[in-house]
Amino acid sequence: MSRYHDVYREWQNDPEGFWAKAAEEIDWEKPADKILDPDMGVYGRWFVGAECNTCYNCLDRHVPTRGDQPALIYDSPLAGAQRTYSYRELRDEVALFAAVLRDMGVEKGDRVIIYMPMIPEAAIAMLACARLGAIHSVVFGGFAAHELTTRINDCNPKLILSASCGIEPGRIVKYKPLLDEAIAHAETKPQATLIYQRPQAYAPLFAPRDHDWMQAVERARLAGEHADCVTVAATDPLYILYTSGTTGVPKGVLRDNGGHMVALKWTMKNHYNIDPGDVWWTASDVGWVVGHSYIVYAPLLHGATTIMYEGKPVGTPDAAAFWRVISEHGAKALFTAPTAFRAIKQHDPSGQLAGNYDLSKFETLFLAGERADPDTIRWAEKVLNVPVIDHWWQTETAWAIAGNPVGLGMLPVKYGSPTVPMPGYDLRILDEQGYDVPAGQNGSICIKLPMPPGCLPTLWNNDEGFKKSYLNDYPGYYKTGDAGYLDEDGYVFVMARTDDIINVAGHRLSTGGIEEVIANHPDVAECAVVGISDPIKGQVPAGFVVLNAGVNREPAEIESEIIQLVRDEIGPVAAFKLALTVNRLPKTRSGKILRGTMRKIADGEEYRVPATIDDPAILDEIKERLQAHSAR
Repeated sequence: MSRYHDVYREWQNDPEGFWAKAAEEIDWEKPADKILDPDMGVYGRWFVGAECNTCYNCLDRHVPTRGDQPALIYDSPLAGAQRTYSYRELRDEVALFAAVLRDMGVEKGDRVIIYMPMIPEAAIAMLACARLGAIHSVVFGGFAAHELTTRINDCNPKLILSASCGIEPGRIVKYKPLLDEAIAHAETKPQATLIYQRPQAYAPLFAPRDHDWMQAVERARLAGEHADCVTVAATDPLYILYTSGTTGVPKGVLRDNGGHMVALKWTMKNHYNIDPGDVWWTASDVGWVVGHSYIVYAPLLHGATTIMYEGKPVGTPDAAAFWRVISEHGAKALFTAPTAFRAIKQHDPSGQLAGNYDLSKFETLFLAGERADPDTIRWAEKVLNVPVIDHWWQTETAWAIAGNPVGLGMLPVKYGSPTVPMPGYDLRILDEQGYDVPAGQNGSICIKLPMPPGCLPTLWNNDEGFKKSYLNDYPGYYKTGDAGYLDEDGYVFVMARTDDIINVAGHRLSTGGIEEVIANHPDVAECAVVGISDPIKGQVPAGFVVLNAGVNREPAEIESEIIQLVRDEIGPVAAFKLALTVNRLPKTRSGKILRGTMRKIADGEEYRVPATIDDPAILDEIKERLQAHSAR
């Protein structure tokens, strides 16, 4: 029996008492004067008056009891390298690097941009900033220079930390030219940069601005330097993480120290069922919120062992890459995006490669980052023979809005649903006038204020932008920007972004619902549905489909079957008449499908190549496929 309903009710009855109890898991320099001050900040602030240090809670406090336990396992098939850091070793490396930053003038409240690949030094840099009370802003390694410039201008960093290159399958991405260009165009300039030289590519350094990372570390090591943890307020910022806005102007999501620690520590056992000492793997990147929360901070707060993987789900070297990592390091659970499993499924449809590895320690697969279609979940369940748990959250929240709390006892899985709201989230489905809609009816998914600990209190230096983006449309609520419904059991179904609800001749349809039907076709590896303009119906859905490896039937035959499948499952109301087979779908580096850009291409509108795109050439492929169809 799950304890979820009792725990959720406990939070509802006494929200402050609930989080006060959770806060007992954190080592505080000074306890909070108020658990929640509703009059502070935009909508209230958590743990007001408390003092703490996030790095201390992640590392130092564990050393006396688990100093020799692995804290971080680095595994890079791309670099052909592995390294394991114990809690003591990681604490010492972070304290040493924090001394380097301190010697370069970094103090509490200063901003430091981290523009790094998936190497241990990226996590060390994040934790070193937290140790000093500096505010880090991680920018995904290899991001376009213009996007890096906008982030430099917004947060005005004292220092930028980077590496000479990142590694992608079949190519080396040189970071330093991108960094140089970004700084050249920035309105504000960092005082210095610190560059980690990787053997795959050497970066030229230009005095006096650029400094060699390893030389600076070795000087500090020889001098016996280390930096102690700096006490900060629980409400002080830990980091800024930029998320792209609809206007193209990045929004600096702010994360505080105290509430962030309390919420993330609570999730590791209660949501993910991870105990201290367990091996936990999040296959993501530190450039995204998932990497912040569940590669670096949450597992270390909890005393677990975290895996940092520099590789892909396929091609490093094959579609068994994930099974190798799980087996080799004894991972108890994996958290990744559904797109990773769709890629594995496409290359190994029968899942036979998993049978070559010992997965006996593996207990749970968690999926998030985009909607997990039921077909992918069923495939993963069959291949792995473990629970496959979808959950839903956002860059803004830092942890799950809705999920299936394995640590409290699993609830029954409903395919297509990330299950139920987590304690802290009063989830409502509202119509355009702001009224609750009945169970089963689509609407805008909103969260009644205040947001729980860990969620953004505001945007960096932009309270008005925060209100405009998230709070003004539904006064008293945070607008997630997602659309969906709650069923009669309280399960939430996140069907699409609100701008992915299409209006077909007056009927509001979810593109996610149509994708769910298409994904059931046995030859389909993954798909995306977008609404395109129609002179009669206003909008009609168009489906783009990627086929499984080994399928040798005529694409036109499969496309006809897909159209009929949608007609049978959803009905003629969907007006679904366009299914196009493509080699691949355009995605961000974190695996989200760029549906909005695809819609603009289909409608012949001008579009901007998104900065987060994995491979811009895919957009030309989509355009050519649409043109070929129109010419038929």
